[in-house]
Amino acid sequence: MGQTEHTRDGEWCAQSAYGVRFEWGPEGARRLMAGVADAEAACLVVVDVLSFTTAVSVAVDAGTRVFPYAWRDESAVAFAAERGAELAVGRRAMSPAAPWSLSPAALRRAPFTPRLVLPSPNGSAIAAAAGASGVVVAGCLRNAAAVGSWLVEQGYGRSDRPVAVVAAGERWPDGSLRPALEDALGAGAVISAMRGVEISPEAAAAAGAFTSCADVASAVADCASGRELRGYGFAGDVAVAVETGSSVGVPVLTGGAFSTLGQA
Repeated sequence: MGQTEHTRDGEWCAQSAYGVRFEWGPEGARRLMAGVADAEAACLVVVDVLSFTTAVSVAVDAGTRVFPYAWRDESAVAFAAERGAELAVGRRAMSPAAPWSLSPAALRRAPFTPRLVLPSPNGSAIAAAAGASGVVVAGCLRNAAAVGSWLVEQGYGRSDRPVAVVAAGERWPDGSLRPALEDALGAGAVISAMRGVEISPEAAAAAGAFTSCADVASAVADCASGRELRGYGFAGDVAVAVETGSSVGVPVLTGGAFSTLGQA
């Protein structure tokens, strides 16, 4: 296949004939959304099971509005201050003065805050970059059924109102994308909950990974990312992440922050 055929308008990677599409990482999100003629009519579902979108799910279920941000640096401090929000710190940097972090288990224990900036280089970066166009939803194993049902109820899943489900993945030490099993399963859970829609082969493969997995909780706990978190002493975060179907909240990015439907 020639170079011209590969690159012409990105058509070969847009999965544009289908109502539900699946890709990996920030570049995958960009490519899918660029392939939508009317981006405002599209919905992007970000899936980062360990742990950004799981943390979002836990926080918004408690009534917190969550602002995604790509990096945890000095710019994040200013970003949080401008929005009157608390800034989540790294898991190991938590303290009584800064009890909020990317850890879903820690968020459950932390004092309530109405606004939280939650940085992460994977799921949060994708959500923050995509927030300017279309609808953005945070999906995970906890809320996959609710998210899938809501998407269909809102009329998404058609070629003119497509859903781009993006598994955030992790990073290798050189910064390149590492596809992560937990995100494939989370994305597949969302896709499999969408009934009566036409899904791309890529989306069908992700859905099949979820529906054919005999023990999702064990798979997530024993996959590379799960072993990493458990090895660092954060087994509680893995346990929260595999609470499949436990949340009916649908976190939608509105005004720069994720909140549950109807939440101000």
